[in-house]
Amino acid sequence: MPEEAPPPRRDFASLYRETLAPLRRYLERLLGNPTEAQDIAHDAYLRVYPTSQDARIIQPEAVLYTTARRLAINRLKRRSIAPFSPSPAGSDSAPTDTPGVPQQVMAHQELRLLEAALADLPEGCRTVLLLRKVELLSHREIADRLGIAISTVEKQHARALRLLRAALPAETAPAASTATGKALS
Repeated sequence: MPEEAPPPRRDFASLYRETLAPLRRYLERLLGNPTEAQDIAHDAYLRVYPTSQDARIIQPEAVLYTTARRLAINRLKRRSIAPFSPSPAGSDSAPTDTPGVPQQVMAHQELRLLEAALADLPEGCRTVLLLRKVELLSHREIADRLGIAISTVEKQHARALRLLRAALPAETAPAASTATGKALS
């Protein structure tokens, strides 16, 4: 019985041409907003591009769609808890739904504090925390990606959260530790 030859490798440009329109339609259905769908698709291509020529990746489309889906889910989560966000096109929301200037200023200040605290974290802790909270990877997925033990991931994650709690003022620490992934990006 002859062994089947692997499918021919495509370059990134052909992957982009063949998947752009269907990917945008898919994301638009998920997000309900064509502008956000275009942004997420762009981000997904940027993340997939470095690995697009990796011979170990048999189905680059699957990697692209998985990446795009995760980015879209993150956007939806951020949208549901964000203190303010741009309203979708055609939204008839009342002006009272948007936070006032003081709330926006406080949110920006809290974001700056959180970004500064994240920047001060040791690199390993910061990497693990961002992979966990922003990319929503499991401890096992993080361990596989970074080539470290799961117990190391757990320790780095716990240490990152502990250092963030210590670095942030008491009134922002609880909100920041739960919104770490949502406030960034």
